[in-house]
Amino acid sequence: MGTYNKGILGAFSGKVGPVVGATWRGKEVMRSLPKKSNRLATTFQQQQRSKFTMTTEFLGGVQPVIKRYFGSDSGLKTRRNQAMSYLMKEAIVFNDPNYEWDYTKILISKGDLLGINNGAVAAGTGQNLDFSWTDNSGQGEALATDKLVVVVYEPTSKAMVYSLNAGGRSSGNATLALPNFLSGLEVLVWATFVSSDDKLFATSLYLGAVTVG
Repeated sequence: MGTYNKGILGAFSGKVGPVVGATWRGKEVMRSLPKKSNRLATTFQQQQRSKFTMTTEFLGGVQPVIKRYFGSDSGLKTRRNQAMSYLMKEAIVFNDPNYEWDYTKILISKGDLLGINNGAVAAGTGQNLDFSWTDNSGQGEALATDKLVVVVYEPTSKAMVYSLNAGGRSSGNATLALPNFLSGLEVLVWATFVSSDDKLFATSLYLGAVTVG
């Protein structure tokens, strides 16, 4: 059942006859109900669904990072939409008979701030990961107070671990403690820098695969 807010000419939500009313990004919209179809999906449609499922699953574990630091949160596309579009187009490859991630092309942030210089990651003591980089504070808009943001992904369990403030740009190094269940497993790591007020952010860098101690 649909509910009218301002009479017949006002906005409504829910279903009324063949149309559905809803609020989308602050705007009142109305769309027709989708028609059921018995046609089998084309090969292209099946491929797109596979890529969509992969991307949705990946982004679900890193939402707090994406919603803050991917592209511009203006216009019709949300930051999540922008990340979804990029990953589906650029970071998924077909390895017959399946689609797979090209981890080197995955981005967890996309912006104009100066990124990581000579970034590296290595297994530390216990379940720690040790990060290092060359301090490039003062170049462009890069500041000593910029925060290191890291994302760690274990592909078998699809577990995600992230930190929104793992260290400062000027320190040149940082350590991230991982959960015990990741001990002995290979994880994939991305990192980026963001300003202390979260208003500026760099395009992320894939640091590679590391086996957790």
